[in-house]
Amino acid sequence: MGLLTGSASVTRCTVTSRPDVISFDAAGFEEIVPGASLRERVGFVPFEPGAGYQIGQRRWAFRVRIDTLKPDPTRVQERLKDLVRSRQEESGDPHVSTRMRRELRQLAEEELLLTTSPRSRVIECCLDDHTLWIGTTANAHLGTVLGLLYQVNVVADFRTPWLDHGDETPPSDVVDAKEPWQSLLGCRFLRRLLEDVDIMVEPQSGAASLVTREARVNLSGAVVNDLLHYVERGAVLLSAKLVAGEVAFRLDALNYRLSSIRVQTEVHEQWQDLLDERLEKIDAMHELLDRKYAAMRPRLVS
Repeated sequence: MGLLTGSASVTRCTVTSRPDVISFDAAGFEEIVPGASLRERVGFVPFEPGAGYQIGQRRWAFRVRIDTLKPDPTRVQERLKDLVRSRQEESGDPHVSTRMRRELRQLAEEELLLTTSPRSRVIECCLDDHTLWIGTTANAHLGTVLGLLYQVNVVADFRTPWLDHGDETPPSDVVDAKEPWQSLLGCRFLRRLLEDVDIMVEPQSGAASLVTREARVNLSGAVVNDLLHYVERGAVLLSAKLVAGEVAFRLDALNYRLSSIRVQTEVHEQWQDLLDERLEKIDAMHELLDRKYAAMRPRLVS
């Protein structure tokens, strides 16, 4: 999944500070050298080898590549058994202390790392003036992207309608908003969307997640009736798969993030044109939700 192909999972951010010229090469990706002690390396790469990062006026497209070097756990266990057996034979003592086992495990991992290839993950992003689109909704990867951008003097924060309006997060004894951008207002908003004429719950291959005081409930399939049943009895709606026009998506209410976005596009020869069309439709969906939130806001914040 990414910004260019497949179902998109996207996080929208507001860029609060950036230079006019962004030196992505200053934090460019470098591969992990075989035998190095590094376990992870992160850096910028262009969308295509040799392509430039700037694709328009105050518009940049880039990928963040994350290479992680981690030996296969099964092979580590097998090698550890061999090392323990050799240790027992050398010492003549069948007992191997916990400390020695930890040292042997570390040795096994270091041996296997010499022949292990790193696993790569690529996150597609687009910086459009002061709006940043990140092709993931995973908090760990979002932190990596924002941290890397900070190295090239680009500062960005998550954007949600309650932050835009300065709305305070209401208390809840059911939902725990742990992060500063999270808010129960998003859950209230999603609940109101169930009654909206422009947006509907996916009727057949739907999905929803709710939470009650006792448990968390996940629904799939034709979820509408069960979803309404839980909501009417006080369950808080955390996420749901929705349809608006020709676009289907899943809204994570607490974080205000859209995932599994399916958009129809034309065939393009240039990836830049495809990126423009896909982001235009993704942006339109965010703008629609922003307008809906603004219209419902008096009922949400009261």
